[in-house]
Amino acid sequence: MHRYRSHTCAQLTAADAGKTARLSGWVHRVRDHGGLLFIDLRDHYGMTQVVCDPDSPAFKTAEAVRGEWVIRLDGEVKKRTPETINPNLPTGEIEVFAREIEVLSVAKELPLPVFGEPEYPEDIRLKYRFLDLRRETLHKNIMTRTRVISTLRNKMNDIGFNEFSTPILTASSPEGARDFLVPSRIHPGKFFALPQAPQQYKQLLMVAGFDRYFQIAPCFRDEDPRADRLPGEFYQLDLEMSFVTQDDLFATMEPVILDTFAKFADGKTVRRDVPRIPYDVAMRKYGTDKPDLRNPIEMQAVTEHFAGSGFKVFAGMIAADPKVEIWAIPAKTGGSRAFCDRMNGWAQSEGQPGLGYIFWREGEEGGAGPLAKNIGPERTEAIRAQLGLGVGDACFFVAGRPEKFVKFAGDARSRVGKELNLVDEASYALAWIVDFPFYEWDEEEKAVAFCHNPFSMPQGGMEALQSQDPLTIKAFQYDMVCNGFEIASGSIRNHSPETMVKAFEIAGMSKDVVEEKFGGMYRAFQYGAPPHGGMAFGVDRIVMLLVGASNLREITLFPMNQRAEDLLMGAPAEATPKQLRELHIKLNLPN
Repeated sequence: MHRYRSHTCAQLTAADAGKTARLSGWVHRVRDHGGLLFIDLRDHYGMTQVVCDPDSPAFKTAEAVRGEWVIRLDGEVKKRTPETINPNLPTGEIEVFAREIEVLSVAKELPLPVFGEPEYPEDIRLKYRFLDLRRETLHKNIMTRTRVISTLRNKMNDIGFNEFSTPILTASSPEGARDFLVPSRIHPGKFFALPQAPQQYKQLLMVAGFDRYFQIAPCFRDEDPRADRLPGEFYQLDLEMSFVTQDDLFATMEPVILDTFAKFADGKTVRRDVPRIPYDVAMRKYGTDKPDLRNPIEMQAVTEHFAGSGFKVFAGMIAADPKVEIWAIPAKTGGSRAFCDRMNGWAQSEGQPGLGYIFWREGEEGGAGPLAKNIGPERTEAIRAQLGLGVGDACFFVAGRPEKFVKFAGDARSRVGKELNLVDEASYALAWIVDFPFYEWDEEEKAVAFCHNPFSMPQGGMEALQSQDPLTIKAFQYDMVCNGFEIASGSIRNHSPETMVKAFEIAGMSKDVVEEKFGGMYRAFQYGAPPHGGMAFGVDRIVMLLVGASNLREITLFPMNQRAEDLLMGAPAEATPKQLRELHIKLNLPN
């Protein structure tokens, strides 16, 4: 028999009754039932119940073992009596009667519990991550992550993509976040950067003629942490294709992602219809470019119903500024003063003066609430008809220039949907967001800047760059969103060196700057570059959605904390004077 085990802790079944088995694993818990000891033994694969009675030679050792000790045991497999079968456990029909127990490793008193998984301070969990990872939920999440990545990799191989590894030490690139810099010892005063994404390399692969590239790529960004983005590093399914249109990319990747979600949906519905929503439409309907389509609420402009009305606040704003709009947030089933007042209080807690509302009650002409009384029954009825509302429903209103209130409006839509239980929590709803602006106005710099990816192809190409107002130009750029999270971003690339130079000139960067910063790609485009495009799917966010976690740290092996520190390994750490001398670096620390 093998030194440590004949079976894993998930293998034994009723068919093994009467056999001698050898198991090794961690003591999950010990229970004393009137002198009869029960040990739940756990390994990577599962759990087996072990029984040790006072007549067993192993009893004395069994009395000594404690939680998280590592033991090896031999024993006889027996069927459980019908009333003691555990249907929730793969090994629930049997138990192993221990004859011999060997302690392989003793555990000190635990700094955090493994059994039961109670809430525990995050810093302790991260410092002792090797213990935290023994918890059933976290262990399961990590294994789901592994299977999701394997599924994605297999599907990409199946549809003709080839996996290439791009460099980790590279040059700085304008991906929209701070780089992690790596000093060069051989070239004093010069620095490598860790890649924010393999953007330039994957485009160079297309120029080199490899046609279909992908990799599960590590990306590094020196960003402040938040729940849906880890500090330091993250992983993405990165891909690029040659001789494709935007429609080709969608048709290629939609089945890959939908099938992956379906495989791991665990009883949830995956909506197969994936709408394509222009960015401008998404902002007006949902108040965000990553809408949660499980929430059925769609906002509408109702400016005309308040223009010249008796509600002087809105009417005055409309008369004073032609860019002012009034948006309505319909709230089906929200037609009570208590709910409307609660939403108004929420708005005030968000720093807003309030949230105007109208609601409709049985037997009452027009609507109820201060706004309804001010604008009168005719206008109130027009609003109700436009929004398709009725008795028992409500409507909330935001006013001003849309660019200033759009985020709050989107938050209010989400709040209403959640409070009224309108969101279909048992589904995944995906969508493409398309037609992003190519440029935006940088208020701080008082200049035109790239809105997203500077390597995207502007819709209309060079002609648009030469003849259109830059702020009206759209890009062949797209995101995929799911349940309120952006899970992918990509574009058809600008493969023309002349168009590339013109695009950067509009954003204030000269041809010399383009040649200096993106010399490799600029040169490559002058030697026969195919039309190409691609995208990257956030592996971490996809897994977070599939396992129902609310924080990326729950699906990541060894994450940093909220202060971007690795508490397990003690990073970042100070460099030694010798290391600094070798790198020709002197520190200039803040006070």
